[in-house]
Amino acid sequence: MITAYAGLEVRRTLRDTGFVFFGVGMPVLMYLLFTNLGTVESEWKTASMVAMAAYGALGAALSTGTGVAEDKGTGWLRQLRVTPMTPRQVVAGRALTGSVIVLPAIAAVLAAGALVNGVRLDAWQWAAVTLVLWLGALPFTLLGIGNGYRLTAQTTGLVNVACNLVLSIVGGLWFPVELFPNWLRSLSALTPTHRFAEIGQSLAAGDAPGLAAVTVLAVWAALFGSYAVLSYRRSARTV
Repeated sequence: MITAYAGLEVRRTLRDTGFVFFGVGMPVLMYLLFTNLGTVESEWKTASMVAMAAYGALGAALSTGTGVAEDKGTGWLRQLRVTPMTPRQVVAGRALTGSVIVLPAIAAVLAAGALVNGVRLDAWQWAAVTLVLWLGALPFTLLGIGNGYRLTAQTTGLVNVACNLVLSIVGGLWFPVELFPNWLRSLSALTPTHRFAEIGQSLAAGDAPGLAAVTVLAVWAALFGSYAVLSYRRSARTV
């Protein structure tokens, strides 16, 4: 039942041309722009590739919540409540949807790095980076879902855009954290986006992910997951 529900939502999302352009095309454009202005070292092209793939995954994951909010307005959530699906199953189905739709954004940026910028990694590194970016996007999918169940469609869009910008910039997805002042660098280390990209960048460099990065991301996943389930239950009183 969960997979059937997720399959339906994936087809709906991928038919949206706006999602394809902004969710997939924009991260590629930004990556190529950031890495082809002036002289750029190959290490930065690789690190930025992973960071911008993480940025694309973040945006795609959060967009899942916008679809949730729109469903509230059309009455789709009321239909789900008369099915045997539990709140956790509904949230899991939406999370599975988000896990699928982040893949095009990740793949597009990694392909741009390999084909345009000449990034070279071993086969296992390409596979490992793709896998961790795919799995690591789950907390942001849950955050978007929580926003979608709790807020109106218009407000969800605005909040998700704000979350996207703040988490991307503070997390160091657009600019190296080495350029940050000390206080902002310390704050960045606590964000899920910074740790998300850090895990992928470690693998791209041939190193094992740090325990701190995995722990921080896992904690945020648990928090956002609880937020999503509670938001779904709360929406039952208003939808």
